[in-house]
Amino acid sequence: MSDSSYQKQQAELAALQALAQKPALSRIPAYVKLSGPGWLQGAMTLGGGSAVTSLTIGALFGYELLWVQPISMLIGCIMLFVLSHQTLHTQKKPFDSMKKHVNRPIAWGWAIAAFASSIIWGFAHYPLSAGMMEEIITVTTGFTIDPQETLKRDLYLLLLAIIAWAGVAFTAWKYGDHETGKSNAVTFFETGIKILSGLIVLAFAWVVIVASINGKIDWAAVATGYIPKSLPDTEQGVTVVMAALGSAVGINMTFIYGYTLLHKKWTADHAELSRYDIGLGLVVPYILVTSLISIAAAGAFYGSDMGITGKLSPTQAGTMFMSAGLDEFTSRLIFAVGILGMAVGSLVMHMLCCGSAAAAMFNWPENSLKYKLALLAPTPAVLGVFVWSTMGPYVILPTSAICGFLLPIAYIGWALLNNSKAYLGDAMPQGNSRIVINILMAICIITVLASVTYSTMVKMGYI
Repeated sequence: MSDSSYQKQQAELAALQALAQKPALSRIPAYVKLSGPGWLQGAMTLGGGSAVTSLTIGALFGYELLWVQPISMLIGCIMLFVLSHQTLHTQKKPFDSMKKHVNRPIAWGWAIAAFASSIIWGFAHYPLSAGMMEEIITVTTGFTIDPQETLKRDLYLLLLAIIAWAGVAFTAWKYGDHETGKSNAVTFFETGIKILSGLIVLAFAWVVIVASINGKIDWAAVATGYIPKSLPDTEQGVTVVMAALGSAVGINMTFIYGYTLLHKKWTADHAELSRYDIGLGLVVPYILVTSLISIAAAGAFYGSDMGITGKLSPTQAGTMFMSAGLDEFTSRLIFAVGILGMAVGSLVMHMLCCGSAAAAMFNWPENSLKYKLALLAPTPAVLGVFVWSTMGPYVILPTSAICGFLLPIAYIGWALLNNSKAYLGDAMPQGNSRIVINILMAICIITVLASVTYSTMVKMGYI
């Protein structure tokens, strides 16, 4: 570590010690400034899947299931807190720890699944990004291509997807400079993610405010919607709940998180900051964004005669918001900007996950050309504008099933690590703290396992 880096780290530790003496709420502004890895987790989970699930919850179930996604995120965070504790205290790379102290095949399966899923889900996010860019261009300039001109429109969407890829690749490539010592890439990137997250929240808050002014939101029903009163009794309702419970924290998120902590040079002295970081960067934005989308969809679509029966895509939703009485600027432009921000943030994190997974598996330095080329592994996903609709039966279902079942297995690995004296040493939880943490981890594992089992059976046609 260079003298300047050492001095910077010591100054940060002194600041953290001073902050620890202040009341909890007064620490938040400083912690927001110092935080980072949690915001990257937020950018990854706030992607197309979260948008579609949130729209579907609101459109089909009104305000009744607003509690589902906040509880899903809180359950998912249990394991992130555990991984944070392990990584900060040992300073060991998660893949190496899983391989050495748990099981080599599990470690490799975890890394391969994180790498593969980050590529596969890009096939959905590039078409979504292109669709939202098309919407923004249409609203702002009036330019559009007749959907009947299929080839011309597909090429147009491919061009937009390539533009999105270029921005995403540049951002990820610059982040790849984080080990060179010549760049503030980590800080620059994290600041950008914080700004993007704020803009996404503002975009959907705008949509909800306009809908409320138009009398579309029942705020009393919103308040009661966060209280779990009952579970849905329909197959579709159960499927939505189980999908949300299992997907708030995905397998690629679990892989990249420990490495972003190490990139920040955080240690055990940053333990409290890391908890605030997850809360402020992941939990709060996720709950705000998913809630705002669901509230807007519930107010505009629930109980209407629009004939919504299945998943509601963001492109459909923008037009339908306008049909429900919102102005075009809000329903199509602002909404599209918010969805685009979600998709782009997730795509950048997909690239970073591929880079970290490849570097971990093949022991590549994270300042090497091989690592930076691995960042670009999701590039073929721009072809999703052509093939996404036909990939499902052949690629998506197996990927969902494999990644889904590897997630609780990875969780079990972390639980074993958290009870390993050989791994954690004096940092292993003791006494009542250990009992509570183990109970919480068991709840998390059982919930995710039940979710992926049910969701896979539904997708495979067994339910």
